[in-house]
Amino acid sequence: MSDNTYEIKVGTTNDINAIAGFQVAMAMESEGTTLDLERVTRGVTMAMDDEAKGQYIVARCEGKVVGSLMLTREWSDWNCQWYWWIQSVYVESLHRGKGVYRAMYEWVKQMAREQNVSQIRLYVDKTNFTGQQAYQHLGMTEAHYLMYEEELK
Repeated sequence: MSDNTYEIKVGTTNDINAIAGFQVAMAMESEGTTLDLERVTRGVTMAMDDEAKGQYIVARCEGKVVGSLMLTREWSDWNCQWYWWIQSVYVESLHRGKGVYRAMYEWVKQMAREQNVSQIRLYVDKTNFTGQQAYQHLGMTEAHYLMYEEELK
């Protein structure tokens, strides 16, 4: 499945460096957070090696990776079905606003329907208004849950 311009596929080990670079850029752009590229590369590699940790979806334009996202899975005992979480979304600046994320999201939704996934979820930084608008534009709605966390060191 692909948009007229963008080819959407499951990421492979050949995409690790691009995806890791995207994650470093995304953290800085969306949260002002500096990530260690070597550590992120190890994290992406570990997910590529173990689908239970995550699965990457990439968008290519003329063979070059220009966007990616990661899917993680959550089992719902309430519904006896899977929920998928979209994480680590990034699209190169030159390709933003051109349907890259839409193409990846539609591809994920189709894959989720084929696998009887109950819901697709994501979280977004409270200050990332551009991301929030994009997700709403594609039909996602704000959940009634709040997210809490505690960082363990």
